[in-house]
Amino acid sequence: MSGRTRVRACPERTCVGCRERSSRNGLLRVALEGNTCVPDPRGTLPGRGAYLHPVPACLETALRRRAFPRAFRRGGPLDTAPLERAIRPPAGRETPHQQW
Repeated sequence: MSGRTRVRACPERTCVGCRERSSRNGLLRVALEGNTCVPDPRGTLPGRGAYLHPVPACLETALRRRAFPRAFRRGGPLDTAPLERAIRPPAGRETPHQQW
């Protein structure tokens, strides 16, 4: 061997909200169940996935840009209520950033 150590590649994904590339560990996978966008923190739900920073700013940007129908290659609006509940803290209750 040449003495070089192999650095293990970490998969990168692009946030559909801010469009920044990050490691997959720092993003939340979003999957589609019917016409509903649901969080998939374990990454085990079938089908296409979209990745999002788990912060309200990125979620709001993605919703404003209509990024989820485009990412899932679907026409028409999608229900994002379960995703919004998972990312936005309940009113009057600020929680620190969760690591997915």
